[in-house]
Amino acid sequence: QVQLVESGGGLVQPGGSLRLSCAAAGFTFSTYGMNWYRQVPGKVRELVARISSTGGITSYAGSVKGRFTISRNNDNNTLYLQMNSLKPEDTAVYYCNVYIHLANYWGQGIQVIVSS
Repeated sequence: QVQLVESGGGLVQPGGSLRLSCAAAGFTFSTYGMNWYRQVPGKVRELVARISSTGGITSYAGSVKGRFTISRNNDNNTLYLQMNSLKPEDTAVYYCNVYIHLANYWGQGIQVIVSS
């Protein structure tokens, strides 16, 4: 079955950096586009970034453009999100996501807290 496991979250000061990873299993990773979402309690889950199956096409939410970079390694089935110049408003639970055969699959989520 599809498995997505996020890691790399934590507490960071404003202006700092974090790199999230998502280890994928149970499907042919290299043939699917992948996404990062985030959610703050009481708010709708927000699409942060997406990447095509080969990694050649990426897109970002306006709030993170220029600060976050999505990437992937199809040799080791891992998705990444490099987050730089972090702001308190980036505080959220971050989720790895893939859409396969009319179904959405999610990781368990990883907490990112940006605070001094």
